[in-house]
Amino acid sequence: MPSAADVVDHLESLRNERNIAGMARFGIRPARPLGISIAILRPLAKKLGRDHALSEALWASGWHEARILAAFVEEPARVTRRLMDARAAAFDSWDICDQWCLSVFWRTPHAWTKARQWAGRRAEFVKRAGFSLLAVLAVHDHAAQERAFLEALALVEREASDERNYVKKAVNWALRQIGKRDPRLRRAAIATATRIAKQDSRAARWVAADALRELQRNDAI
Repeated sequence: MPSAADVVDHLESLRNERNIAGMARFGIRPARPLGISIAILRPLAKKLGRDHALSEALWASGWHEARILAAFVEEPARVTRRLMDARAAAFDSWDICDQWCLSVFWRTPHAWTKARQWAGRRAEFVKRAGFSLLAVLAVHDHAAQERAFLEALALVEREASDERNYVKKAVNWALRQIGKRDPRLRRAAIATATRIAKQDSRAARWVAADALRELQRNDAI
């Protein structure tokens, strides 16, 4: 098993300036990028396996792609609420936010608590993490009760007027995914989107219109 230092050295050797420029075109401008694609990171994570200590060391390196790889090798059962808050507070791009939600956060017993808390926070990527996590839970948490998603729709409605691009897209994502969970929630999401459309906010009207286009199609579910 390679050491964390070996893994970081390997990642640094893969630095790709052209990819870094491409990332910027997609709004990914972290402090310390290497320009390594997910297509390279995922197979590497499979070879390394789940390892909490390795995840901690990769995160501590500060490299953007090392921090994404940290999500892929993290052990969700060992992730505490404090660690979730620390990770979310350090997010500096939408992709690392979403990868931690998709790979780690939803699998923890703290997922719903943190999603609700973060949805009301001011920090851009913490708030995005709240709604991204709600979207992921709508897809993957098969044991969650309908009430949890109805409460999530109330959060969507409350925060739909946030004009920041990465927040409003996550709010929209959560709204669409909840609406696609089952026919009852689809009707509830459409009703929520219809109310959001009446808010005096360009962001809210976009969130509503985009969701309604998807949810009102006959094949939405």
